[in-house]
This record gives sequence, C-alpha cells and structure tokens, in this order.
Amino acid sequence: MSKLQGKITLVTGGNSGIGLATAKHFVAEGAEHVYITGRRQAELDVAAKEIGKNVTAVQGDVSKLADLDKLYATIKQKHGRLDVIFANAGGGEFVPLAEATEAHFDKYFNINVKGVLFTVQKALPLLSDGASIVFNGSIAGSKGMGQFGVYNATKAAVRSLARTWVVELKDRKIRVNVVSPGPIVTPAIEKLTGSKDQAAAMFDEMAKGIPLGRAGQPDEIATVVVFLASSDASFVNGVELFVDGGMIQV
Repeated sequence: MSKLQGKITLVTGGNSGIGLATAKHFVAEGAEHVYITGRRQAELDVAAKEIGKNVTAVQGDVSKLADLDKLYATIKQKHGRLDVIFANAGGGEFVPLAEATEAHFDKYFNINVKGVLFTVQKALPLLSDGASIVFNGSIAGSKGMGQFGVYNATKAAVRSLARTWVVELKDRKIRVNVVSPGPIVTPAIEKLTGSKDQAAAMFDEMAKGIPLGRAGQPDEIATVVVFLASSDASFVNGVELFVDGGMIQV
C-alpha cells in the first residue's frame, strides 16, 4: 500500500520548490487529495497542472487569517477532514542587524511564525485524530547565519512551537515534527540572491561546509516529509530532522 493511501493533505506554499515537490510526492504516495496554497493564482494554476490529479489549488496568504478561513471552508465542504499538514509557506531576506526595520521584522514573523500558528490552530476542527503535522524549519534556526537574523529567529520559533504542540495535542495522538533543510536548490533562492548565477555561487561556497559536498534538491526534502507524514514515522514525534548533507553536524 502507498504510504499516504486515502489521506487528505495540505501543503502551504505548494506552488513551487519544496512545497510543489512535496505535493507531487503526496499524490504519488496515494493521497486521496492534496490542497496547495500560494499567494499568486497564476503560479498555483501551473503547479496544479504539474501535479496532474487529486489536487485543489486555493489562492491565499497564510499570514492573513481570512485567507486561512477560506482555505479551511473549502476543505470542509469538499472532504470534511484533514489528515496531513505540511506547513511549508515561508520566506526570508538578507538584512544585517544595523539595517533591520520594523517592516522587515513584521513581514517575516507574520509569514513564518504567525502563518504557521494559525495554519495549525484553524485546522484543529478538521484534523483527524492521529493526524500528522510537519513544519518546514531550517538549519538557520540552529545556526548563526549572518545577515539573516530575523529569518533565523522565525525558524527557531517554529521549532519551539512543535515542542509545545506535541504536548497540547497528545490526547488526539496528533504528531508534530519539523523537517529542517540545509541549502536546497529552489526558485526562492534565486530570488533571494538576485540571479541564478549568484545562487550557484552561494551554493558552491556553502558546499565547502557540507560533508556531502553539494546542495540538496527539493525531492530530497519531499521524501522526508512523506516519511514524517506517514505511518512509517508512527512513533516519531516532536523531532527536528535535519536534511542538510551533514552541514549542521560539523
């Protein structure tokens, strides 16, 4: 049997990169349906076409509670339950401490922390007992990465929320885990650095500190999310699983 046979699943930020790769793997592993979200409808439409079947794209911003209400109303109407959440939507920007602004802080805490908190809170009435929640964290939550302080802090906060919610949700046997990628080749990194060439140069430099000697690919995160979401990880709860080629260990 496929690992996610019959599951109703949600991937926030499912229109590209790690989120899109994970949505594809969810369908391939037998998910009855996958919902994906993103802020831009055109990109969502392309992603849904790539996924191909058993998918619904719902435009929305996880930092806006009204958009989350719309998302969960759609899921409730169509399927009435939710078995897996991959809270993946997020972002960051290089800004040194001396140049950080209130707007910068608010933007990324709203997306990366507020978005995760209310993605889970508002899903609670729909979540099945024994459901699985996976957060997309980052090695940045454990490693001091210069000019990335606000992003680093948001990912540390996400890790903390997972620890708290395994306790709060224990009576419903809902598991909460974090997958923390290292450098992964995604369109978001090109936007962050400004170009494909700059992204490649950054990955080459970072690879010097990765025991496997390279950056990762979105599919290498997606397969780990599938594991955490599935019954293969039935006794895995509250962990942060680094998928970084060993970078955080050295």
